Amino acid sequence: MPFGAHETLEVHEILTEKKNAIEQFSFYAGMCRNPQLKSVIEHQLQSMIASYNQLVSYTHDYSAAFGEMQPYSAPQLRPQQIQYGLHQPMMQQVQMQMQMNGSFTDDQIASYALSCHKNGAKNQMQAALECADPNVRQMLMDGAVSCANQAYELFVLMNNQGTYQVPTMHDHTAKTYLHMYQPIQSSYPHA
Repeated sequence: MPFGAHETLEVHEILTEKKNAIEQFSFYAGMCRNPQLKSVIEHQLQSMIASYNQLVSYTHDYSAAFGEMQPYSAPQLRPQQIQYGLHQPMMQQVQMQMQMNGSFTDDQIASYALSCHKNGAKNQMQAALECADPNVRQMLMDGAVSCANQAYELFVLMNNQGTYQVPTMHDHTAKTYLHMYQPIQSSYPHA
């Protein structure tokens, strides 16, 4: 059973992106100084490799229908565990060179990895929307969910360390803005 032209091109792009991400995360894992960040990067790297191998295996052998691989799990939090508000945010400057020792800081690694996952989630979902093969489509959707959950895991770590701050607005403003929408009171009328 052949793949369609569009999904072949989409899967090629996603496999290239996954390969690049795995190489990046391998590089980052060797540079991390923060043991908690290093552990997160290494755990995510193992999941990324499994996802890559699953998609490659299926593209090599259609009968190698994937086993039920669960998307990466997001941290289980309550909203109260997220730190909201800006608390002496650090100025952001573009770094044109690596540190003197030839490595990135932990803050840079976390930020780069977060961006990688955010883009991976968007790109895999977009690719899934172009796929006819139900197995490839599901793998890409699971990959998008995994990337979103990995991004959230990094956000939580960065938020707890104060490096990813969540701006807020006055509670009255937020509620006024969002309370413009009201629930629908009746069920949809059937024709």
